Amino acid sequence: MQRFTIPRDIYFGDNAMDHLKSVKGTKAMLVIGSQRLIKDGTVTKIQELLKQANIETSIFSGVENDPSVKTVMSGVLAMNNFNPDVIIGIGGGSSIDAAKAMWIFYEHPEFTFEEAAKPFNLPELRQKAKFIAISTTSGTGTEVTSFSVITDNETGVKYPIADYNITPDIAIVDTNLVQSMTKTLVANTGMDALSHAFEAYVSKAKNPITDAVAMKSIEMTVDTLIKSFEGEEQARKDMHISQCLAGMAFSNAILGIVHSMSHKTGKIFNIPHGCANAIYLSSVIQFNAKTASAAVAYADISKRLGLKGETTDELVQSLIQLVIDFRVSMNMPATLKEFGVLEEDFKSNLDEISRTAVSDACTGTNPREISVEEMKKLFEATYYGTQVNF
Repeated sequence: MQRFTIPRDIYFGDNAMDHLKSVKGTKAMLVIGSQRLIKDGTVTKIQELLKQANIETSIFSGVENDPSVKTVMSGVLAMNNFNPDVIIGIGGGSSIDAAKAMWIFYEHPEFTFEEAAKPFNLPELRQKAKFIAISTTSGTGTEVTSFSVITDNETGVKYPIADYNITPDIAIVDTNLVQSMTKTLVANTGMDALSHAFEAYVSKAKNPITDAVAMKSIEMTVDTLIKSFEGEEQARKDMHISQCLAGMAFSNAILGIVHSMSHKTGKIFNIPHGCANAIYLSSVIQFNAKTASAAVAYADISKRLGLKGETTDELVQSLIQLVIDFRVSMNMPATLKEFGVLEEDFKSNLDEISRTAVSDACTGTNPREISVEEMKKLFEATYYGTQVNF
């Protein structure tokens, strides 16, 4: 038996935030990252809409990239003082991930991060509050996923939380919220979304439902990402829907080694997550395509996109070239070296990032198994820009 889980309700399109006027509750804690969402009026609008629903609000701000255990526990303290019956994560992946983790420990203060990091081990939530996610960037898909990643900055340990319990009750994908994204943010989040859909489509845990939403996301992203990068209004709206579809796909099919590699190098080399995915994606396709099932799946993507090729190999090469062309069109680095990672830093960390990437949770659903030595070679290919011929 298989399962496909997404939020009970997804409100999307222009002015989707208007749904907040009909939300049931008495107190809502808004969890955000920087003050940008306050300065640009987004938070004020959300508060006004909730006021119409007779809901009092409080704001927890300051969630950093790669949210920390310390930040989560600070948020839990704020929630204990305010006692919300609605928790709303607003922003990109970091703030929504942090809000999900705060939700866990607000409802179950005796729980630990070590227990939370065990897959599908969370106690029942929704005893105190329900959860709403409002996405303001077009890439992570976290508004519809069952995942959260929290880092203990004191120990360096990352706690990946995976449990259908933290799938939001309501996701709001308001296409008016993404028009002010910078070109760099559009590129990084867009390639993150594309990686999500590609990896879901070739995952060992894929199924017909995840295939359907992943492929639709791929088609939409290929049609609109460059236009979105160039600032076209409708394209940005379409990308916001596309990344949500990709989130639905990978939340249920999981991911692969593109994300394993990104998870283990983002902080060490200070690479934005989506940028790292963009660097790794083409090399990972080369690596995975040496397994027949993955090659067929990649070729199927190419055929559905109308890319050139008569044979499976030709179609896979066309897909790899598509990724490369996207990077070029959005001025993204092709390699870790081009991004600016110093060779001495790369070499000194290579053993560690290879070992931890292989042990990452996403590696288990990658279509081709990989050893630590193969991962080292793959990282080297992405640093120097060499072909993956192993």
